[in-house]
Amino acid sequence: MQPHLFNKVMHDICNYDAYFVQKCDAAGVLALLRKQKLTAVIRMLAYGASADQVDEIARMGKSTTLEALVRFYQAVETLYTRDYLRRPTPRDLQRLLQKAEAREFPGMIGSIDCMHWQWKNCPTAWQCDYGNRKGSQNDLNVLGQSPVFNDVLRGQGPNVIYEVNNTVYQTGYYLADGIYPRWTTFVKSIPNPRSQKQK
Repeated sequence: MQPHLFNKVMHDICNYDAYFVQKCDAAGVLALLRKQKLTAVIRMLAYGASADQVDEIARMGKSTTLEALVRFYQAVETLYTRDYLRRPTPRDLQRLLQKAEAREFPGMIGSIDCMHWQWKNCPTAWQCDYGNRKGSQNDLNVLGQSPVFNDVLRGQGPNVIYEVNNTVYQTGYYLADGIYPRWTTFVKSIPNPRSQKQK
């Protein structure tokens, strides 16, 4: 994470929730730094680390780390839902389509893929939310839980008109890998393209 982004998030979250601001404990000793708490939380999210693993770096107890994680989630949801955790507006969609067009992907809304992190050390209360039969939050689990494609499944996706190989299409698409279902909204790459048509 870029330092300026970390500092912005830290500033926003500390202004939202005083839990992250450094205070004195009952003995008058300064408690944990806000950077310690946020670093621990972001490390857990970025690397799939458990609270125990983060303790070695952040010098925080497991219960404190888990409380910081929950409060971080609540703060992020409250602070950023309106701007970032929402459907794209028509203006957002136009910007995404222009970027894709500049990269020679007409009609592409974005790329959809998820990392295959193991959640074996995830808090027990969250196991059903973040784990599947193999304990991983993989692409299909994310797809099944995400509201991103609800409109597409109802036949109400954004109307995007573009032309490829003299064929006109009216639905935008996402680049995806082979694990995704065969939906018209997913365009999958061809591994090791050989023929000219495949290329």
